[in-house]
Amino acid sequence: MRQETDFTRLRWNKSSHSEGGGAQCVEVSYLPAAVFVRDSKDPASVLTFSAVAWAAFVERPLGD
Repeated sequence: MRQETDFTRLRWNKSSHSEGGGAQCVEVSYLPAAVFVRDSKDPASVLTFSAVAWAAFVERPLGD
């Protein structure tokens, strides 16, 4: 059975590359087994990644 996550209870962190005014931000939240990513303009739409997949994404050099 799949467990649903209550995204409103997660602690969201804004990307350091987000716009200074905060209107267009990428936000990330971490749990031990998963990483969640959303756009601050549409907080109900959340992408979910495994911790392993997220680590591979952020460690991959640009241009590859």
